[in-house]
Amino acid sequence: MPVPAPNLYPDFNTIRLSHVCLNVSDLAASRKFYADTLGLQVSDESDSHIYLRAMEERGHHCVVLQKSDQPGSVEVLGFKTFDEADLDKAEAYFRAKGRPVSWVERPYQGRTLLTSDNMGIPLEFYHKMDRLAPIHQQYALYRGVKPLRIDHFNCFSTDVDQSVAFYSDFGFRVTEYTEDEVSKKLWAAWMHRKGGVHDMAFTNGKGPRLHHVAFWVPTPLNIIDLCDLMATTGYVASIERGPGRHGISNAFFLYVLDPDGHRVEIYCSDYQTVDPDLEPIKWDLKDPQRQTLWGAPAPKSWFEHGTPFVGVEVREAELAASPIIAP
Repeated sequence: MPVPAPNLYPDFNTIRLSHVCLNVSDLAASRKFYADTLGLQVSDESDSHIYLRAMEERGHHCVVLQKSDQPGSVEVLGFKTFDEADLDKAEAYFRAKGRPVSWVERPYQGRTLLTSDNMGIPLEFYHKMDRLAPIHQQYALYRGVKPLRIDHFNCFSTDVDQSVAFYSDFGFRVTEYTEDEVSKKLWAAWMHRKGGVHDMAFTNGKGPRLHHVAFWVPTPLNIIDLCDLMATTGYVASIERGPGRHGISNAFFLYVLDPDGHRVEIYCSDYQTVDPDLEPIKWDLKDPQRQTLWGAPAPKSWFEHGTPFVGVEVREAELAASPIIAP
């Protein structure tokens, strides 16, 4: 199935992904992982929540850790709009699509619209978030992998073609995609708003589930440093895949699992995609350099493990095609 043409004039303007709320079992253990090991900065914390941001971010948070009786699940994925009027336009848009819409109260955020996509993934849109003082030149604060900013989400989709069509309609543009040559259906697709390779990606699989949330870091050496740190602080078993380089996106990567099984990608070295007429790059599902330009092949867990969204039914994928998996 052909990749849909991008909608360059969508009904409302989403500028980028913003944040994720992860449900966890032990806030102290999660704080040790995200703040002390990965190096995200704590913006605020309570008995029930920890708010974190990366080093270049001025917004109050990019990750919310929420103590929950449903640990290992995802509460919501967040996106920022261009202005306040876009929130009202988004409400009308999703209502017309038959999606649920409601206005919710979120700490440190202005008006926030809660809705969901065609698979049921909970999405929230806001324009205003509390601004904090810049810390990118406070080098004494840098630690762990030195995360600069949240970069993207990747989700398992039961039908990648349908997911791509839904997000394309409100302005997301495809940069790269994998097609199954037998069925001519999409197996995976990378879509963006902010001018990188992706803000949102979809991978064929049992879903909807979050495959991973990714953070941008300065250099590949920061990733090597994190491997050394995790290997000597009790987290060596949490390193799932990498380091290596993807064919798709050209990114240098590492995948790790947090204490509740949420997958985190550490990521750098991809490329700009700001031109609206940039043609997407097609990859064959059986091309081994698609997922790993070099490095060990992805393990089976990387294709099977994901974290569910609260209250959203998980279903089997419609496409049975399989990529190359490590033995």
